[in-house]
Amino acid sequence: MHALLIALAAGYGIAVGLLATRPLFRLAVQPGEPWRAACPDGHPITGPAAGWLGLARCGPCGRAADAGPGAYGPSGVLVARVCALACAGLAAAVGSRPELAVWLLLVPLSVVLAGVDLAVHRLPDVLTLPMALGSAALLGGAALLPGAAGSWSRAVFGGLVLGAAYFVLFLINPAGMGFGDVKLAVTLGVGLGWYGWDVLFLGAFTGLLLGAFYGVALVLTRRASRKAALAFGPFMMVGAGAGVLVGGLAAG
Repeated sequence: MHALLIALAAGYGIAVGLLATRPLFRLAVQPGEPWRAACPDGHPITGPAAGWLGLARCGPCGRAADAGPGAYGPSGVLVARVCALACAGLAAAVGSRPELAVWLLLVPLSVVLAGVDLAVHRLPDVLTLPMALGSAALLGGAALLPGAAGSWSRAVFGGLVLGAAYFVLFLINPAGMGFGDVKLAVTLGVGLGWYGWDVLFLGAFTGLLLGAFYGVALVLTRRASRKAALAFGPFMMVGAGAGVLVGGLAAG
């Protein structure tokens, strides 16, 4: 049964990963610019949900995600693989507990956010704010179901604590920490706090450590200066993901 759950989660990850490339492409614009409404060749993006749902391939010209970051976003296959791996890992760690559904819903949104941050160094409010409110609400529902392994009140408090901690970091160094990171930290704090304060510390510290190592590596290899802006969101999410995996395994 556990192996079937992992396989189903991986299949779900592939499906949502293929669909995630389109919103990633549309949202990866500089601040102040409108979301992309056409493919690189100028053909309007159409489809369900005002063109936000669907595979990242333009019907008229055939341009697809595999065209690369400068054209139609990163490879759809790569995004699907990342989502599948993340979903399968979560299913393996958490099992059939009700909070697994919340984690699986957050995976494609997190991958889209990470891709946008890597491309244009921003974390759009259109995703970060609904993720913060949605994760708290959905975990509240999960807490009412039998088999849930976390605490909803601690999750909400964890979101406030981690969000406040990142807000302090933003005030100390606004050039190195964007306000989008602060809003993202609320969602990550909710997820990590669900399993405990030790998990919250582990996930948050891991994200900070990974980001710091990456920044130092860029400086040492002269690929960036000390004052260069870095996409910190992906490291925050990888750290949080590692924390949730550890928390899910420990709760089992």
